[in-house]
Amino acid sequence: MFKILLALPLKTLLRIDAATCLAMGLLLLAASGPLATLTALPPALLFWAGALLLPIAAFMGATALAAEPHRLAVGFIVIGNIFWSLASIALPVAGLIAPNGLGLAFLVAQAAAVLLLAELELSAMRRGRAALT
Repeated sequence: MFKILLALPLKTLLRIDAATCLAMGLLLLAASGPLATLTALPPALLFWAGALLLPIAAFMGATALAAEPHRLAVGFIVIGNIFWSLASIALPVAGLIAPNGLGLAFLVAQAAAVLLLAELELSAMRRGRAALT
């Protein structure tokens, strides 16, 4: 399965990233209250994280639609994904939020998924660069 993911073209990965970012953003905006109740995560954190994800998804989508995604834009997306993952883990570790078990599982799962996308995008970008040399 991982070999299949590693073979995906960069533009496909960026589209997947944009779509999942949009879906998560809409979910967090629409259901921040019920999700907060289930996860013990602050509703404002969920809501504003969702609001932040919408322009990020638009940027990812625009990058994916470019004839040739700009290396700097892809690098920005990869770095953003890494920081998102780190922040997702750092908030509870630092004691800034106190999620319940389900909330912690939610944070870890989405951080892992975002980190996987960052790795796949970086790998695809390197493959593309290697093909040019």
